[in-house]
Amino acid sequence: MGIISRASYIIRSKVNSLLNRAEDPSETLDYSYEQLRDQLQDVKQGIADLTTQKKRLEIQKRRLEENVGKHNEQAREAVRQDREDLARKALEKKKQKMSQIEQLETQISDLQQQQDRLVEQKNTLQSRIEEFRTKKETMKARYEAAEASSKVSEAMTGAGDEFEDVGRAIERAEERTEDMEARAQAMDELQETGAFEDVLSDKDQVDRELEQLGTDSEVDAELETLKSEMGDAEAETESAEATSGSPEETGDRDTADLEDVDTADLDDVQSEIDKSEVESELEDIKQEETESS
Repeated sequence: MGIISRASYIIRSKVNSLLNRAEDPSETLDYSYEQLRDQLQDVKQGIADLTTQKKRLEIQKRRLEENVGKHNEQAREAVRQDREDLARKALEKKKQKMSQIEQLETQISDLQQQQDRLVEQKNTLQSRIEEFRTKKETMKARYEAAEASSKVSEAMTGAGDEFEDVGRAIERAEERTEDMEARAQAMDELQETGAFEDVLSDKDQVDRELEQLGTDSEVDAELETLKSEMGDAEAETESAEATSGSPEETGDRDTADLEDVDTADLDDVQSEIDKSEVESELEDIKQEETESS
């Protein structure tokens, strides 16, 4: 195989592959159906033309038959007039017309046979077209169902081109988000370690460290003060307990005090209840007086 032949073969195969991918079976079937319908129309047109030619020959034949009758009458009239020469001429014309009529009959018969064959072919072609139409619609329905099923399957499995693009977009977004998060964490780390100077402050790293040391010293001093105050409070509490006596005596005094407080509280509660009952009874009397008046 030469270089040119090989290149031509490769080009044809590539073009054929592109055409196969671009071909839509539904459109192809519709186009084939229209082509068959055009052929059927051509056959019908051919039958019509053939029938027209046959009719013209039949008209010409009738005219010749009329001339034959005319020439026959002319010959009879010439014989009655004792004009054999005229009778002979009339009979010669009659023979010519008879010969033409025979030729026309042969042609008409041939045209009739052709017409019959075309009509038969037309009927056969029409039947095939109807069968093809039914098969075409069935194939289109199957193709559309298969296409829909394929799209649904691709959507469920994520194997389609669109879902592949969506998956890649999500991956790119995740990668970009991770990069941004890592960059933000790195900037925070560098800011905390003092690798980057704060553009809004005129303090350098040494100033910030000294300030932090001062803050730590103040916190430690305040903590020591708090501890000292807590120690003094505990010492005062112990001294007060020692002055007031033993724990048992202190407990007895507390119990007596609680009993006195409980008794006084109970008396106050009982007094409040009595006052509430009196007020309620007074309201009932007022209500009765109002209703009786």
